[in-house]
Amino acid sequence: MRPFVNIAEPHEDIMGERLSLDVFAANLWSVHKGEAPAEYQDPDVFFRKTYMTRGLRNIMDIVGDRLEGRGGDPVIQLQTPFGGGKTHTLISLYHRAGDIGASRVVLSGDALDASETTLWAEMERQLRGEVREFSGMTSPGMDKIMGLLREKQPVLILMDELLEYAVKASGVTVGESTLAGQLLAFMQELSQAASALERVSLVVTLPSSSLEHYDEAAEKLFHQLTKVLGRTEKIFTPVEDDEIYSVIRKRLFKRVDESAAIDVIAEFTEKAESEGILPEGMNAADYREVFRKSYPFQPEVIDVLYERWGSFPNFQRTRGVLRLLAMVVNRLISSSTPVIRLSDFPLESGNLKREFLRFTGNNFDSIIAADITSPDAGARIIDRELRGYEPYMIGTRIARSIFLYSFSGGGVRDGATIRDIKMACLESEIPMSIIDGALNMMIERLFYIHKQVDLYYFSAEANLNAIVLRKKENIRDEDVRDEERRLLGEITGKKIFSVYIWPSSASDVPDDMKLKLIVLEDADDCTGFLEFKGEKPRVYKNTLIFLKADDTHRYQLVEHIKTKLAWMAVESDRQLSLTDEQKREVREKIKSVSAEDRESIRNLYRMVFVPSRSGLERIDLGMASYGADVKVDYEIKSRLIEEDKLLESLDPVIIERKYLQEDYIETERILRSFHTTPGAMRIMSPSVLEEAIRKGVKRRLFGLGVLEGDPGDPKCRHIGEDCSVSLKPPEIIVNPKLCEECPPDAIDIGVGELEKRARMKMATIEILREYTEKYRGMGCEPEIVKEKLREVIDEGIQKGKLRVDGKDMPDFTEGEVLQLVEDELVEDENGHIKWIELEFTTALENMSNIIRIKRTISEDFSDVDAVAEIRIVARDGEMDDTKYERILETFEQLGIDLKKKVRR
Repeated sequence: MRPFVNIAEPHEDIMGERLSLDVFAANLWSVHKGEAPAEYQDPDVFFRKTYMTRGLRNIMDIVGDRLEGRGGDPVIQLQTPFGGGKTHTLISLYHRAGDIGASRVVLSGDALDASETTLWAEMERQLRGEVREFSGMTSPGMDKIMGLLREKQPVLILMDELLEYAVKASGVTVGESTLAGQLLAFMQELSQAASALERVSLVVTLPSSSLEHYDEAAEKLFHQLTKVLGRTEKIFTPVEDDEIYSVIRKRLFKRVDESAAIDVIAEFTEKAESEGILPEGMNAADYREVFRKSYPFQPEVIDVLYERWGSFPNFQRTRGVLRLLAMVVNRLISSSTPVIRLSDFPLESGNLKREFLRFTGNNFDSIIAADITSPDAGARIIDRELRGYEPYMIGTRIARSIFLYSFSGGGVRDGATIRDIKMACLESEIPMSIIDGALNMMIERLFYIHKQVDLYYFSAEANLNAIVLRKKENIRDEDVRDEERRLLGEITGKKIFSVYIWPSSASDVPDDMKLKLIVLEDADDCTGFLEFKGEKPRVYKNTLIFLKADDTHRYQLVEHIKTKLAWMAVESDRQLSLTDEQKREVREKIKSVSAEDRESIRNLYRMVFVPSRSGLERIDLGMASYGADVKVDYEIKSRLIEEDKLLESLDPVIIERKYLQEDYIETERILRSFHTTPGAMRIMSPSVLEEAIRKGVKRRLFGLGVLEGDPGDPKCRHIGEDCSVSLKPPEIIVNPKLCEECPPDAIDIGVGELEKRARMKMATIEILREYTEKYRGMGCEPEIVKEKLREVIDEGIQKGKLRVDGKDMPDFTEGEVLQLVEDELVEDENGHIKWIELEFTTALENMSNIIRIKRTISEDFSDVDAVAEIRIVARDGEMDDTKYERILETFEQLGIDLKKKVRR
């Protein structure tokens, strides 16, 4: 859309690089003296910039008729609010009388000194050029007044600020009375004289509100004057409320391209209608018509200034609005905005801000800076945080709008509704729902903004956020440290590891076979704990797991803790006089901040270090999953298991191959090796080894026995059966050759039950297949399985016989048996799996196990494509927009493209 300045062309005085506000200081006395700006002094310029309201046209017609002898009211009393257009009306009548050729008398009460001159003397001076008959301090009387006016008619007498002169006259003594008393007599005589003459018009201005009457004495004078004038006066209102739009537009703009304006108005109105934010009681057609009259200003701009700010007693209503809008237009000349809204008001402008501070008080200067205009103001921070919307300055625009709605001289509720704010920030390119989330952020960030029921407003009284900020500044470092330690205790469980938080020295950590999680601060070094237990060398090094802080997130944790402690301090401060609503807000805030405890502490403590053969290996746990309630020790356990650095189960084949190099080995020695050597296999507990040995014995991979005598003779006690394992001396695992179950003259390669009635050859095939699958299940490579079977068969044949499931197999030659082995292990379509495709549904809690399965499959297949399709549906609760946006940001940081986003 085109900028407003290309549609509505401002007058030259508005366009100037330096706007002079003197052009809005209309003054009848200056015009009379010939000292006013051209905008008021030159009739042509004046009427070109003046909108002829119904009241003004009516008054000018009446006065014109009266001066030309065609009847009309002789005395007109103008009662308008401060700044309601009376001075502009008097200047209009002054120029109209000049066109007619009438004598003009200007008696301005604010310009004349009552102690030096009287109104009747000044009237004679202006009509005759000298004072001959009206020099006394008492009213000259009806005859003299009529004589003067008859001599000089047609005569227009303009009396401005009459009450102000009367107040001053009350302090001048005249005999036993005062000049004010004589003034009342003069006004009565003058009114009667003007009524008696055909071509004399008297126009008097009085304020319309008692709030402008100074004091009780002035109030009495006001009523006395109105009583005197009331016998003959006609009261007129120069500007009706519905005409203010046209008055302003005429004064500020020389021309408006109505066709282009209608296009802009239509687009804005359509947007407002689609968002459901049109003013209550107005349809689109009504709003377009009002907008057409007010353009380039949104109607709400003039309404707020004229009705709210105009209700201040010392606000010159029409003139004051013109001054403000002139400054706004001047500052926005170079902008691209198509419509001037309340949110466009540049409060950072010194002149404009000072205009408002005249009514709000200078204390709002620092408030405006703190919340709206300074680079680190809360509104500016929100501008930057609403990513993708930074150019729209949403935070700043909302704050400007709320500020302008926050003040009035009375009669209306101070503050803006969400509908008001959205209309003030209306943009055709963005959804207005963004305002809702931004408002929540503003209540969190700004110090002087408040919300009461449905209204948002600024106040000189600091809100809870400011109170919290002061409390936050008093939080000690020791308090932060204590809370950090407490939070660490909450996120580290006690079921998986023995946990040691911030141990002061290595001697605080025991040297035993239990797995230990040592939580260190960022400055601590793991090496001392790994190498020593006090002054002694540490034996069980492989049991240590370190969790350290990532310094890049320490600031966020400190801020979180300080904020939380500050809110808690507010709640416990009995000297604060909080409303029930504020007390509820404090409780909710503590609950909300506390809900982020785990995420804040977990994001700091995310670096895991485990002993390896080459030193300490680092594992980054990454950012915490938002909303997850999982202990960090469980996270560490799952991650170590995924990366094969921690075993929950152990295949007995590994024990056989790795530890049974000789005829036997002590089980305690195997257990100790897991815990002493950095980088060795790390098991969750001794029960893992116990179970692996038990399975190995049952599957005849090795036997379980003891060392007897000295130096120790290995004896096999169990093989091919269940047994209990102690992992204590003199317990050993032994080579199955040493077990009595296996006679030296035959090797039994069969396990399982054969069908008794099957032919011997088919039975052998089945046994070989079962044996093959057993070794594959242990994770052995195919070549290792093949070699294992060859060894068994070769040994049996060399000893003269081959037994299968306890039965001799004399009818098989060596070649036939070996061919069976080859048939079972050949990699063809019938023997090996070439393609795996698994689809399933599972809970998120099983994801770590699923990742392990994927890693196992990847060992045998080079092309593995595993994709997780996850659907999260949440019901029965509620969440604010800010929290929801943070969740979406987490997905964005992880590079996850959400296929579906639904919120209600």
